[in-house]
Amino acid sequence: MRVDTPLESVLKRDRAVVLAGIVCVAGLAWAYMAFLAFSMGGMDTSMAMARWQAWTVADFGLMFLMWAVMMTAMMVPTAAPLLLLFATVNRQRREKSQPYVPTGVFLSGYILVWCAFAVAATVANWGLHVNSLLTSMMGGSTSDYLGGALLIAAGAFQWSHLKYVCLTRCRSPLSFLMNDWREGHKGALLMGLRHGFYCVGCCWVLMALLFVLGVMNLLWIAALAGFVLLEKVAPARFHISRISGLLLAGWGVWMVVAGLV
Repeated sequence: MRVDTPLESVLKRDRAVVLAGIVCVAGLAWAYMAFLAFSMGGMDTSMAMARWQAWTVADFGLMFLMWAVMMTAMMVPTAAPLLLLFATVNRQRREKSQPYVPTGVFLSGYILVWCAFAVAATVANWGLHVNSLLTSMMGGSTSDYLGGALLIAAGAFQWSHLKYVCLTRCRSPLSFLMNDWREGHKGALLMGLRHGFYCVGCCWVLMALLFVLGVMNLLWIAALAGFVLLEKVAPARFHISRISGLLLAGWGVWMVVAGLV
């Protein structure tokens, strides 16, 4: 029976610590979303009845928090391969008495980008809700045409060059670290920001699909999160993005046609 070397044992322990951190962050985020989904059920009805009313500062704050936590829950697990590799590199640097940076610095930059996306999503949420295009503040689309258009746009995006470039960078953690490595805490933060930008570029249209079936539809959120993870870890030869693009576009066309009938 093979016995791990001291270095291998340390690396395994390091990966376990990082994985535990990822699970903790994502788990807390999912728990908060579940709490919101069940506790806001009764309030959603009143929100739907008051579509015409302007949002308050508290409404904006609540929705931003919801979007930020939701993006954290969905996207942090998809960054796990890169986070683990980043932690391994820094562990090796520390063993050699070289400068190293905690993985949390990189993760902070990554989450900051998704928080910025949450701001944009909150504004879009507000615009759709006050114009009665959502069933409620956290509901889905009231318009088959809007839902169909979003699905068709998402399907087309899955075939775009931007999607290909961003997904390629997200799919190869080793290539990202080799090409985009920066020294120090500031460098790690910038790396997290850069990787976050690639992930937003890869997934932003898919996140907009939450406006189709429900912003707080946990099953829909979980399905999207699982799909994004699959896109990143599955070999490119499977063409998951392009196949899903055809399916999404077909679904969108069906929804638009159904709205005309």
